[in-house]
Amino acid sequence: MNIQRVNIWNLKGAFLLFMVLFAGLRVLKAEEGMWIPMLIEKYHIGAMQEAGLRLDAEDIYSINQECLKDAVVIFGRGCTGEVISGQGLVLTNHHCGEGVIQSHSSVEHDYLTDGYWAMGRDEELPAEGLSVTFLRYMKDVTGPVNEGLEEGMDPFERERRQEMNQGEIIREATAGTHLEAEVRPFYYGNAYYLFVYEKFRDVRLVGAPPESIGNFGADSDNWVWPRHTGDFSLFRIYAGKENQPADYSPSNRPYRPRTHLAISTGGVQEGDFTMVLGYPATTTLYLHSAAVEAMLETRLPLKIGLRTTRMEIMERYMKESDVVRIQYAHKYRRVSNAWKSWQGVILGLNRNHTLERKLEGESGFRNWVNENGERQMKYDRLLDDFALLYREMEPYSVAADMMREAVEPVELFRQSDQVLGMMQLGVPVAELERQAEQFYRDFHMPVDREIFAAMMKAYHQGMPEEFYPDFFRDIDSRYRGDFNRFADAVYGKAIFGQKERALELLSLYEKKPEKAIGKLKGDPLTTCYRQFRELYELHVYPGHARLMQDEAANYKKYMAGLLEMTTGRLLSPDANRTMRLTWGQVKGYSPRDGVYYHYATTLSGLMEKNREGGADYAVPEKLAVLCRNRDYGRYGADGTMPVCFIATNHTSGGNSGSPVLDAYGRLIGLNFDREWEGTMSDIYYDPSLCRNIAVDIRYVLFMIDKFAGAGYLLEEMELF
Repeated sequence: MNIQRVNIWNLKGAFLLFMVLFAGLRVLKAEEGMWIPMLIEKYHIGAMQEAGLRLDAEDIYSINQECLKDAVVIFGRGCTGEVISGQGLVLTNHHCGEGVIQSHSSVEHDYLTDGYWAMGRDEELPAEGLSVTFLRYMKDVTGPVNEGLEEGMDPFERERRQEMNQGEIIREATAGTHLEAEVRPFYYGNAYYLFVYEKFRDVRLVGAPPESIGNFGADSDNWVWPRHTGDFSLFRIYAGKENQPADYSPSNRPYRPRTHLAISTGGVQEGDFTMVLGYPATTTLYLHSAAVEAMLETRLPLKIGLRTTRMEIMERYMKESDVVRIQYAHKYRRVSNAWKSWQGVILGLNRNHTLERKLEGESGFRNWVNENGERQMKYDRLLDDFALLYREMEPYSVAADMMREAVEPVELFRQSDQVLGMMQLGVPVAELERQAEQFYRDFHMPVDREIFAAMMKAYHQGMPEEFYPDFFRDIDSRYRGDFNRFADAVYGKAIFGQKERALELLSLYEKKPEKAIGKLKGDPLTTCYRQFRELYELHVYPGHARLMQDEAANYKKYMAGLLEMTTGRLLSPDANRTMRLTWGQVKGYSPRDGVYYHYATTLSGLMEKNREGGADYAVPEKLAVLCRNRDYGRYGADGTMPVCFIATNHTSGGNSGSPVLDAYGRLIGLNFDREWEGTMSDIYYDPSLCRNIAVDIRYVLFMIDKFAGAGYLLEEMELF
């Protein structure tokens, strides 16, 4: 009888765990999860091979031999790229290279509109400030990071000890080398890994299609499937003596990489195995239900509204002037990208009843805790503490969102504050002059003045008086609440409102630094921004930081409980801008009743959109001619030209430019987006809906060869 009772309770516990996993967490399928490359052999290689992979774990990640991770790079500060030749040629997205393309563009040489192709090494354009970074190896350093920690240690002392340990780990890893390193937390601080990198600083633009191809569909198609966007650009890494990283120099030579990706021209079929290597930025798959509720009801609607206003202002001025269009094209896209994504997140979370699923999962976790006295000691009231914490945090979170979305976007706020800081540090005038030239190259004062007025009005209407800066009283009394009049007044006097005034200030700084600093401190926009900074430093950030520290401690404990509940094998760590692997398959999907989307698009579909009209669907005449003549070269299939495809790989921001690889590790596509119904995948992944969107590599090759006439580049690639 006693034995039977034990078995019944074990069965009940197993069933409960099963229900918890499926209700709130779910057992992860191949499609879901962003996995740590060095753990592939231990946890995933068998499942990947069963799904179709024809490689071993060492072929993907190794420190003993050349492998796929050696061909994947961090491109700039927020994208991924891949090396596709033995001469340092790098492929990434058009939108990842757009800033460089824009920096070389002018009305006379409009590379954004017309595209750019170097027809020889001497025509490859330097990309100032751009870098590409290789992961050389990673290592589990959880033990060393936690060395010297004791039970009951003061939280600040605990954090200080961990920071000291991390500093020592990094010093040991990079001593006597040119390598860089960082230690990153995983599972909310329940594990730590060391990443050692090699960064190359001489990177040059090789080629990019016209914006009408690289951003075909523009805002109309952003985050949407079916998609027909040729979102790619090409760069080359240059190195100094002995193939080592070096600053830009005409004497540098193309980098000889450890390895590069082979390219498959065989195309894709539904059901084909795919995997993605890259650097996803941030996911929050284990958010508490209270955080999801605040996101849906308050935070995302607020941010969407503020960005809508900014975009409307920029768009109006961009339509009136080609100069402004070039200046603000990249800025506009940065704003609109998240704006549209957030709308998809709301749609997806609501459609999937994510809040209810979170609550079900938390109920299951609570029941699991209550089954065992020891668990109760560790995790009792943890979920209740979350709810109280988010209730207290909401006004601070909204204030922080307002700072990021209404205050920081004002360009003259940032410019005046940055220059003041540089002056106070004694930065040479020549460097300040270079910074000013870069700033004014992409700045149009009327745009910023109107954004300032609109954002200050939105802040005034959306925030309680306790979060008002002092100058709001002046607007209410002297200007009778007219933010446009106030903007006219302060921008009329602002030093950085006109380039000539800024250069006069720098001339004064060269002769009398203290006088120039004093003058800039008295600038009306500097004063306004300083009041915001002081307000936040005194009344927002301290309270927010305290609550965020409590939040981090709660999530660390919650994550430890989830790992204990699932033995640590079924939960993927949230993305944190470190290399991850995800795998799945080429697959269509049904977004709603009666609708099914095919897995691929073609040039024929692109031309159908073009015939429907609209600026977002304009195409160069040369592409139209190639399509009419069906002049696709070796890259076409079934009488047309493949353009994009979708797959079930779990991707996120930062995976832009990631290689989509086949079962043999060959490049078949270039990841650039997710579809509208699946943008909530950073928070909740639904394998029936979530799809990553990739440019078919055949379309990239077709563009390089048949459209751009730069077929010489294909000679250095390894095509199959």
